[in-house]
This record gives sequence, C-alpha cells and structure tokens, in this order.
Amino acid sequence: MPRRQERPGHGGRHGGRRYAWRRGADPRPKPEAPRKPAGDATAAPQEADSVVHAALYRDGVRVASPDTLTDTYRQLREKPNTVAWIGLARPTEAELKSLAAEFDLHELAVEDALEAHQRPKLERYGETLFVVLRAARYLDAPEEVDFGELHVFVGPDFLITVRHGAAPDLSAVRRRMEATPELLRLGPEAVLYAILDAVVDGYAPVVDGVQNDIDEIETEVFSGAPEVSRRIYELSREMVEFQRATRPLVGMLHGLMAGFAKYGTDEELQRYLRDVADHVTHTSERVDGFRQALTDILTVNATLVTQQQNAEMRALAEAGFEQNEEIKKISSWAAILFAPTLVGTIYGMNFENMPELGWSFGYPFAIGLMGVVCVSLYVIFKRRDWL
Repeated sequence: MPRRQERPGHGGRHGGRRYAWRRGADPRPKPEAPRKPAGDATAAPQEADSVVHAALYRDGVRVASPDTLTDTYRQLREKPNTVAWIGLARPTEAELKSLAAEFDLHELAVEDALEAHQRPKLERYGETLFVVLRAARYLDAPEEVDFGELHVFVGPDFLITVRHGAAPDLSAVRRRMEATPELLRLGPEAVLYAILDAVVDGYAPVVDGVQNDIDEIETEVFSGAPEVSRRIYELSREMVEFQRATRPLVGMLHGLMAGFAKYGTDEELQRYLRDVADHVTHTSERVDGFRQALTDILTVNATLVTQQQNAEMRALAEAGFEQNEEIKKISSWAAILFAPTLVGTIYGMNFENMPELGWSFGYPFAIGLMGVVCVSLYVIFKRRDWL
C-alpha cells in the first residue's frame, strides 16, 4: 500500500517574514545535469536518464540525494518525517507507473503526464494535487518563443515534477528553496508556489522579446519588407500558444487562493500566491494586447499591400494608355499614307485597256485625289484625337 504520514510543522505560520526565493533574489544557474547511478549496479538505465534530480528533506534541510527512484523509495521509508522532491524529464511509462504505485497517483493524472500536450489545469485527487503548467522562453537567435510543459504532483510528503521541454529551469527553484530552509520547511506546498513563481517569472523575458519583435515588424511594414506578412503570421501563432499558457493559469491561481482557509495555507505563501496571480493577470493582458496589435498590424499591412498593388496596376494602365495613343498615331499615319499608295498602285498597273490612261487630266486628277483623301483622313483622325 502507498505510504502516507502526517509531518509536524507542515502547516506552520511565519507571520510577515520575507523569503529570498522571490523575484531577483538569486541569479538563475545553469540546468542541472542528469545524475548518474553511484554504487547501484541494479539501477535501470532508463531511470538514470529520466531522473534529473531527487532529494529528501527534513525540516527544510537536505538529508539525502538518492540516484534512482528505487533508492528514493527506500530512503523515504527509512527516514521518517521527510519530504521527497523528485524531478524527471520525459520519463518512461514504467517510471511513471512505479511512481503511481508508490505514491498512489491517480491513473488519469499519470496518463496526462505521460502523453503531455495538456492545457494548464489544476486537479485534486484525494490528498494529491495535480498541476499542469506551460512554461515559455524567448530564443534570441531565431527570434521565436519556445514552450515547455511541466506536470507537478503534490502530496503530503512528496513533490514530483515531470518536465517536457527545456523550460522551466527547475534547478534554480531547487537552489533558491534550499537557500531558504524556513520556507522549504513548509513542505511541498511551498515548493509548488515557488515553481509557479518561476514559471510566471519566465514569461517576463518572453513579453519583452515579443514587444521588440512587434516594434521591428511595425518598421518593416511601413518600409515595404516582402517577408513581413509571414513574420506577422508566425508571431500571431506564438501569441495564440502564449494565451493558452497564461489564461488558464489565472483561473488556477484563483482556485488555489480560494482554498486558503480550507487547506490552512501559510499566510506568507498566501501573499506570494496573490503576487504571482497579479503578475499572471498582467502578463495575460499584455499577451491579449499583443495579439490585438498583431491583428491591427496585419490589417495595415494588407491595406498597404493593396495600395501598392493598385499603384502598380495604375502605372500599368497608364503605360498601356500611352502605348494605345502611340498606336493610334501610327495607325492614323499609316491610313493616310495608304490612300495615295492605293491610288498610285492602281494607276501604276501596266495594262493597255485601262480607262483614263489617255486622258490629259489623268495625272493631275490622281494627284488631287490623293491629296483630298489624305486631307480628309487627317481631319477625321484629328477630330477623334488620334493625331
């Protein structure tokens, strides 16, 4: 049967004390490398690959650092009044089933953690709280937002994190919590709030990066850059994902705050959770503003493209009109010159029995006829503005 035990001091109060795990209290270190089994020849290879870090704490102080899940279970049973903090990255189905059997995790929550691609949510299964978070980080080189997924199981004496993706950096959360044992002493609930705070803090660089991208896009739109439409579309899709990460988180935090009295949440943690909720609300509003701004920019860009196309079509029409005028002039002069050519060609044929060949006024008549026809055609074309 899964082990359960109440730990003294889990619901303790700390008045108005400020803790160092809040924003800016500790620079973010590099992610921890996966731990390798030490002195345990029976450890499964896949377990060593998935278990990023595991530690046992008593009264806010680390008392053990097991290398495998098997060692964690054993030492947790042997050391009373301890809390296990297990971090995994893309675990196997066997590992999650092992955790489920040991800590009595609900099968639906385990299935979600295994499949990933879940929306942020908060669910309670008996004494276990299951939380899904969507972390984000801004990549400077490709200028895009990378999203990660984090599943957290919180129980009376354990906290399990299942990470899918590079974000967030939970090693910074662990070091920050270990630097404040008075907060870590409050148990898994305090660690959950610290993780929530880290995820929300990770949104700030993303918001700044997106704001810079939007500023650049606005400049590109009015400069007529050809690839700006594609960039607007891609950034709009990222903002849709960002909205899916932040909007549900607002409701989740309000749900946690609603259970303050019921679950006896520490007063200081209540203050921090309200602060995290404020930051999430602000971030969600910024993201909504970004999406609206991108929609407006896309509309402006479409208008500018349409205007440019209209200008090009107008230029083509004007060029066609000028060509048509030239063709009219050429055709008019060709017709005028064709008239005397026709008369001259007829009277230039070498036949003996042609009328008017012996007429003394034949030549002046032919010349006059040519002149009359040419002048008549010229007057006609002139009146029609062909010449």
